[in-house]
Amino acid sequence: MAGHRARGRGGLRPTLEEVAARAGVGRGTVSRVINGSPRVSAATRAAVEAAVAELGYVPNTAARALAANRSDAVALVVPEPETRFFAEPYFSDMLRGVGAELFDTDMQLLLIFAGGDRERRRLSQYLAAHRVDGVLLVSAHADDPLPDLVAQLEIPAVISGPRSAAEALTSVDSDNYGGARSAVEHLLSRGRRRIAHITGRTDVYGAQRRADGYRDALREAGLEVDELLVESGDFTETGGRRAMTRLLEHAPDVDAVFAGSDVTAAGARQVLREAGRRIPDDVALVGYDDSAVARHMDPPLTSVRQPIEEMGRAMIDLLLTEIADSRPTASRSPGHHHLVLPTELVVRASS
Repeated sequence: MAGHRARGRGGLRPTLEEVAARAGVGRGTVSRVINGSPRVSAATRAAVEAAVAELGYVPNTAARALAANRSDAVALVVPEPETRFFAEPYFSDMLRGVGAELFDTDMQLLLIFAGGDRERRRLSQYLAAHRVDGVLLVSAHADDPLPDLVAQLEIPAVISGPRSAAEALTSVDSDNYGGARSAVEHLLSRGRRRIAHITGRTDVYGAQRRADGYRDALREAGLEVDELLVESGDFTETGGRRAMTRLLEHAPDVDAVFAGSDVTAAGARQVLREAGRRIPDDVALVGYDDSAVARHMDPPLTSVRQPIEEMGRAMIDLLLTEIADSRPTASRSPGHHHLVLPTELVVRASS
């Protein structure tokens, strides 16, 4: 009957051999057509494709990957506790970008948390067994051993944000330095002069670059950098509360705060309100990331937009290129890539 798909023997899933018999070709020819080999004539390709459609044949991707020494999977490794991953918009935005870029590929995405020594040991064993074709590393700190482990295992990898200026792995980052400068220059243009900075984790290179941008913007405006106005945070709301409490204790005349993340800014805002400081009348406030947190704060938060989803997409693009370059028949691209995406200051009522 027209339009009715034939079944394999006994109603079972059709095999490669059955497709070959229906098309009148050898098994190897069918395999070449399915894998996109150019070494097949147009007529033969058409016959095989017709047999595939008629039988409803679905390639066994797991077997194909095994035969090619591939897993057809990449791991998104987060060396942080799960609680932080689900609490901070940065990670969900990154995951959204990665997932969107992988959607049209045959690759599976594995999400792996490695926030403790036990998890790191298990991950080391997993990677050593080459269970994935490549690794995306998100939120790695300067002393994190995972990037070096991945490099030693010669697994293709891309890191979000280099650990230092001498990063050996391919990396994708945003312009942390430029974003911080734009935030401070904006506050200066509003007449603020006692501008504090709540940093991110100081062992994160991106946080160091934001602190550099903050200091250089003040110096170029002819202002001295008062280190009493710089407090360490950790990108969390609790860290923002603690840092803002310390700032008000030793710098009560602060008239602006540039926070290392929107979540940190939310913590700082709570402390300012409890202290009776109005935003922005008494203290202007600027965050970083331009996440949903910024848009839903009261007043809405001025923030440096970090293109996190785009960073996730770029990481996958670079990783797939590295995976392709690592295969025996590939012509390798020289060296590693270090991509820096631009940031944008989004001005709202908090400043």
